Amino acid sequence: MSEHEDHHGDEDHDHHEWRLQGVRVVHGDELDVNTAQTPGMNRAAAITKARAGAEKLWAGTVVIHPNAKTGAHHHGPVESVIYIVSGRARMRWGDQLEFTAEAGPGDFIYVPPYVPHQEINANSNEPLSCVLVRSGQEPVVVNLDIPMVEKPEEVRWVDNIHADPGASKP
Repeated sequence: MSEHEDHHGDEDHDHHEWRLQGVRVVHGDELDVNTAQTPGMNRAAAITKARAGAEKLWAGTVVIHPNAKTGAHHHGPVESVIYIVSGRARMRWGDQLEFTAEAGPGDFIYVPPYVPHQEINANSNEPLSCVLVRSGQEPVVVNLDIPMVEKPEEVRWVDNIHADPGASKP
């Protein structure tokens, strides 16, 4: 195969189209702040259909101000992944937001479809900076008026890879 032959098996695709329909780079100073906003938070869109041609993903940034939090809500059929860049996130979830977990820089949070949850900046003196990726283009937010337990149960991810940090060592 010469360097000009097709390597991906799609014989009908003209490889010259990749110039404008291939990889897109959206620089940090090119993010779109004309997206749905929540008081105490600043969202900016990076990867959308309009900006990058994305069909199945939305990605952007969110900065949550110190002590700020959302109300209880879910995102319908949309899956979300949150990557913590800096600060400390506290997530609450469940029918009464009865479960909680925290995440810090370098941690990922996965929010499945329809899960009632609340995002909280756990720090009173520094912003929480995150990268957000969703499985859809629509900014689905279903606000919930639900009773919240006062003291949620802390949930730790424990399996054969993640040890229980509260367990005593043998």
